Amino acid sequence: MRSLAALYVRDLRLAVSSGGGAMIGVIFFLAVIATVPFGIGPDLNLLSRIGPAILWIGALLSTLLTLDRLFQADRDDGTLDLLIMGQTLMPAVVFVKSAALWTASGLPLVLTAPFLGLFLAMEPDAIAAATLTLFVGTPAITFIGAVGAAVAVALPRGGLLVSVLVLPLAIPVLIFGVSATYGAINDPDPFLPPFLILTALTLFFGTLGPVAAGAALRASAD
Repeated sequence: MRSLAALYVRDLRLAVSSGGGAMIGVIFFLAVIATVPFGIGPDLNLLSRIGPAILWIGALLSTLLTLDRLFQADRDDGTLDLLIMGQTLMPAVVFVKSAALWTASGLPLVLTAPFLGLFLAMEPDAIAAATLTLFVGTPAITFIGAVGAAVAVALPRGGLLVSVLVLPLAIPVLIFGVSATYGAINDPDPFLPPFLILTALTLFFGTLGPVAAGAALRASAD
């Protein structure tokens, strides 16, 4: 547990100190949200209706932007080889590294979502629902991305491949995240069923993703 805690703190410090995780994701998230009103026009009702979907799409694209750095730096300096040869189980290592990446890049997106929701003229209930679903659903995207990053870590120009691999698998997370948000603000639509499915997806990928990514990393090292 001490080694995993030290790994979490190390990855979190590296992500924050290098400016790679939090700032790039938040700036890209802000850029995506800021360009939508210019493309749609000054129709506040339309912006309010599509605001939850725009927030989720922006969060998804911003998360994809940071996934390629999950294992690449460790492979370049040899740390990944030491982790693979160490006594700690690789699924646990992948889980901790994914958690650190989400803390550095995903959590800032969740924290800035309420402010960007105001920019999209969203109602307070819609902002609260979107923030809650992003908090629950974005870790699933990171765990899915861990598998793609592990597969592409040994390949040149693997960053683009990570996005290609992860995006189709992340579509269900996007669908149920948006559905749960709209269910919270539209009276006929249910909130709890899609929200529970979104939670189940995060738990499922949080369990399966580290196992698959750990196996891929060991295979790439052989």
